[in-house]
Amino acid sequence: MASRDGSPSARHRRTASEEPSLLGTALTTRHIEAFGRKVTTTANHLIGDPSSSVHYQHAMSELKKELRRPGIQQRVFSYAKASPTELVRSKLSTSEIQHRALTYLPDELLTNIPEDENVYSLFQGFQATLPEGESEHRKKHRRHNERGQRLLEDADDTDGTPLANLKKQRNGLNHRLEMMGVRKNMCSSEIREIDNKISNLNSMRKIVLDRLGDLEQDEVQMEQELLHVDNKLEDVLEELDDAATLGHSATPPTDVDAETEVTNADTQAMSASFMSASIYEKLPSPKTKRHKPTRRKSIPIRHEHFESGSSIKEFQAHNDMITALDFDAPFGTMVTSALDDTVRVWDLNLGRCIGLLEGHHASVRCLQVEDNIVATGSMDASIRLWDLSKAEYSPYESRMDKSIEEEEGENHGFDEPDGHPPSPPHPSSMQDCSMFSLEAHVDEVTALHFRGDTLVSGSADKTLRQWDLVKGRCVQTLDVLWAAAQASATMNSSDGQWRNTGRLPDASADFVGALQCFDAALACGTADGMVRLWDLRSGQVHRSLVGHTGPVTCLQFDDVYLVTGSLDRSIRIWDLRTGSIHDAYAYDNPVTSMMFDSRRIVAAAGENVAKIYDKTDGRHWDCGAGVENEASNAVERVRVKDGYLTEGRKDGVVGIWTC
Repeated sequence: MASRDGSPSARHRRTASEEPSLLGTALTTRHIEAFGRKVTTTANHLIGDPSSSVHYQHAMSELKKELRRPGIQQRVFSYAKASPTELVRSKLSTSEIQHRALTYLPDELLTNIPEDENVYSLFQGFQATLPEGESEHRKKHRRHNERGQRLLEDADDTDGTPLANLKKQRNGLNHRLEMMGVRKNMCSSEIREIDNKISNLNSMRKIVLDRLGDLEQDEVQMEQELLHVDNKLEDVLEELDDAATLGHSATPPTDVDAETEVTNADTQAMSASFMSASIYEKLPSPKTKRHKPTRRKSIPIRHEHFESGSSIKEFQAHNDMITALDFDAPFGTMVTSALDDTVRVWDLNLGRCIGLLEGHHASVRCLQVEDNIVATGSMDASIRLWDLSKAEYSPYESRMDKSIEEEEGENHGFDEPDGHPPSPPHPSSMQDCSMFSLEAHVDEVTALHFRGDTLVSGSADKTLRQWDLVKGRCVQTLDVLWAAAQASATMNSSDGQWRNTGRLPDASADFVGALQCFDAALACGTADGMVRLWDLRSGQVHRSLVGHTGPVTCLQFDDVYLVTGSLDRSIRIWDLRTGSIHDAYAYDNPVTSMMFDSRRIVAAAGENVAKIYDKTDGRHWDCGAGVENEASNAVERVRVKDGYLTEGRKDGVVGIWTC
């Protein structure tokens, strides 16, 4: 038996059977120490004195002898064949592997461990979250309706001494007080955590809002490039049409044409310096490049995500009081006028002055912007219309040439030093924008409104005029005093006649303070505080709204309501279906300007803020620089569209806000 066990085959079987055990135990401590000594000797030989080569040779020979052993080779081969999972299982037990897997935490979680500022332990927090049982405090205030319950409580009280009961009660109260402190600390921690989340969300919101702004800028730039390509395409098509016209007209001469040319030689000699009408008609006439209007296709929505009352921009637009302003769309084109006798056009998207509208001989008192058309009424009794699509303005090319403008000393941006007038833009940028002038009034134009091909203007000469913009002439003149007298005589009442307001005459009040037209309907507010509704087809007043006690300075209507503002410090909302007052409210100062959109009514009431009335919830609030800076000047003019508010002040400053 012993001989069989000592045979080579038996030794081979033991070696094979011991292989898993060798793999399981890995290298022993003796092997590791021997290998460490050999590595140390090798390093000393490589780094140390060359005279120690004997030790190196000795170490290498021993290492080669070890590597020749079959057991070492088998272990190395087993390590090479074993997977990492098998190696781990050979070193660790199953329970230890499970424990390490459950208790493993990645480095990402370990790096964001909050600071431990709590004075209470985790166990105390867990204990505080558990619902409390019925304490002694609650037992006192409970109704003792059952006799058995009272007897049980008396028995509990007699079990211990009064001193022990009081100590127990004190310990219970102390415990409850401690738990309340823990709960307070937990609530405070949750509030801080919520504040941190809100702060992170606000930071993320700001990043996304900036991204939205960049997208809108890229969108505008893309529209400008598309417009540029369309204009180039139109120019190429015109050149092709002209070339085709010239090619068709250049036919070879016939014999009849030659004889006619000989017989008319004297006539041609006399008119050699002139071109015949037929040839002149065939030649292409030099056409001015009329590019497509620069109306935006996209709708800016960035301002809708700003907080109400946020300032978008504030800049010095003029050197004197703003008399009128209007814009076509948020971040679009704005036109402003002031008592400094200038009318300026602004690019609200890039914050640049496009140019000046020159042509009036006095200050502009009223204006309106509709798409690319601008109508201005001046103190020189004239009305001018302008087409802004003909302006020579390339916004992004101007931004690229900013360095050249700075060298020339020009700056069209909003960022002007405080107290300094804005630099004038290029004088030829608006030279082709003037369309025509309407001249029939004999006194300053104080109000105007146009829609489609019809424009209605009101003047200090006490007349209203209706203009046909296609023909460019006045088609109807309405005498306000005569119409008021006619309405009074027709209705047999004093509602329609001119009446005194009961106040002293105000020299600054305009005879026609405001008007608006829609098809054949016209609403007009005058200095007597009356709001008259006209029918332009008959030229008669069919309804008069009585209520204001001062001159009407502003009005606007939609399909249901008419809103008016007056120097009597009130704003009135009229129901057009019944002619009665739907709502009214007043301010501390006269109302000089007003406009409303789908949600809010914005007014300028002699203060350094714009007064806003939210129609949805009936809330009044202020918006403007005067909310934080009481030294700012009073607001004179306001315009609002889709929550995008522009306001002009007495010192020539224009502010842009969200409301």
